[in-house]
Amino acid sequence: MAEQELQFGLEDVQLLSDDSVYKGFFEIRSLTLKHRLYAGGWSQAIRRELFVRHDAVGVLLYDPALDAVALVQQFRVGAYGHQGKQSADESPWLLELVAGLIDKDESPALVAQRESQEEAGAVIQELVPIHQYFSSPGGSCEFFHLYCGRCDLSAVGGIHGLAEEAEDIRVQVIPVAEAWQKLQRGEINNAHSIIALQWLMMNKNQLWQQLQEK
Repeated sequence: MAEQELQFGLEDVQLLSDDSVYKGFFEIRSLTLKHRLYAGGWSQAIRRELFVRHDAVGVLLYDPALDAVALVQQFRVGAYGHQGKQSADESPWLLELVAGLIDKDESPALVAQRESQEEAGAVIQELVPIHQYFSSPGGSCEFFHLYCGRCDLSAVGGIHGLAEEAEDIRVQVIPVAEAWQKLQRGEINNAHSIIALQWLMMNKNQLWQQLQEK
């Protein structure tokens, strides 16, 4: 007989304490908890630091007529903190998707539209959901909404971003084949962009056919 699958839920966690230990641009909370074990019973009390982030949205801007995508390049402090651990010449300016946090009363789709205009000057004509997932659930509560946005990229490019948010964003329109080569060479090395480009390569023909039928 096959082993019965265990389904654990929120009721299988006991939260013993929850304290804010830092609050700046982001927040860190210290949680002490217990949870049920697969072998039965409960774990010992476990302390974990939780990096608290709003849910986020990313959108791969795609122009089927040009067969090109628009990616943005900007400074990332996480990549700066990793300097020298992989190679001496790695840069903290990453090539990635348009993205933003859901920090207002907006739907993920509205955030995708707004961030595309703010970060790239692009207007999304059709928004296609790719996936929803936890970005790094071992230590962060961020939940990511990933889209592909059909755009006219013929006049997209240049420097964008909001000065009040210290954004300095360079937009590049890149043929899909070239973007794929950059990914394979490791020049695109952030998870959301990798997932979105892999999805596009797998679904591009079907996506183009669906868009033509609308």
